[in-house]
Amino acid sequence: MAPITTGHYLGLSAALLLIGVAGVLTRRSIVVVLMSIELILNAVNINLIAFSSNSQNVRGQIFAMFIIADAVAEAAVGLGILIALFRNKDTVLADEVDLLKW
Repeated sequence: MAPITTGHYLGLSAALLLIGVAGVLTRRSIVVVLMSIELILNAVNINLIAFSSNSQNVRGQIFAMFIIADAVAEAAVGLGILIALFRNKDTVLADEVDLLKW
């Protein structure tokens, strides 16, 4: 059995990035868009940890922890805004959100 190399991690990261970008660009539901953004952030974390492990340096892993903390805060604020939006508009579709229009 072949060992897992940095290339394997980069392939997984690229797949997660493509799925996340496709989800952001094609979906109408704000919940799915938020989940797709989380996939993109996880792809970045996999890259950071893979290169950190490859170079025997912990800076990438520490930076990945900060990104995880940022993703948690983003999810909490995003879901709070989503709940407030649903209470006001009775929808979670991004196309029907026009609160900032004049």
